[in-house]
Amino acid sequence: MRLQEFWSRLDEQFGSMRAQTVARDHVFSVLGGRTALDAIDKGVPVRKVWLAICDAYDVPPKDR
Repeated sequence: MRLQEFWSRLDEQFGSMRAQTVARDHVFSVLGGRTALDAIDKGVPVRKVWLAICDAYDVPPKDR
């Protein structure tokens, strides 16, 4: 998954304002206690970050 696709899916799922908050403020234990943005900056694969968000927010399987 490319970063552009990540942002597109995040915006579709949460809306642009909330997507920014989810990526910037929510700390995910499965990402080593990092936010999504911190995890991506540290080299965690974007797909793994997306799936962590999906799990935490119960995103339906068809949207993952």
